Amino acid sequence: MELEELMTNLIYYLPGWAGHLNTGLGKALMDRGFDVTGRETRDDFKDLTFTDQVETVKEDLVNHFWTEDSRVVANSFGAYLFLHAQASLEPYPGKVLLLSPIVGGFLDESTGRAFSPPQENQLLQLAEAGQFPAPKSVEVHTGSEDWQSHPDAVTKFFGLLGVSAVIADGLGHSLGKDYVSPILAEWVVTSSEIQIFIRLCHVGTSIFSAHQIGQQSSRSVRRQLVLSNACES
Repeated sequence: MELEELMTNLIYYLPGWAGHLNTGLGKALMDRGFDVTGRETRDDFKDLTFTDQVETVKEDLVNHFWTEDSRVVANSFGAYLFLHAQASLEPYPGKVLLLSPIVGGFLDESTGRAFSPPQENQLLQLAEAGQFPAPKSVEVHTGSEDWQSHPDAVTKFFGLLGVSAVIADGLGHSLGKDYVSPILAEWVVTSSEIQIFIRLCHVGTSIFSAHQIGQQSSRSVRRQLVLSNACES
């Protein structure tokens, strides 16, 4: 397998409502050496109906990001768009990272705050009926104090899909750089890291001993397995 087939530098990113591709999370991905493309809910795309926005995201995914090596990062309303696109597709074959995902409407009776996005009940109804096609590899994070991506709603929806959402204690809808940066560092493997690992493979050098792997987190081990696959290509 060629290196470019194993690991591409391109990430499909769906920021939150009115968010930019090249700031915040998008900039953090670019700073790690990735090219970022996707859809901003701004300008012409924002003017589309919700149904047309979802259809556009579906076309992007199927036509350009539908391999095991494809990667999607989505935040807040961007995650809501991704999930609605996924709802009528086969399980997404690549890796997905969802941060503060909107999964439907929510009413906080204690504060009186309410959130009602388009088609707010559809995702949960599909999940409860066992008809939501969960992505093959998805990681989910939301804050314990997030009233839009409410932890109760997030854990219920993803629990029905067999996915364990990570609840960030004390954090709200914006998880913040200090929380997100380590996730990105472990979730994505840069092409430069693969290049270095392949060079070491070519000279017969192993940089990961069994003891080292045993001392590391499961996410770090998965990261090393990706590199090991590159070595075998």
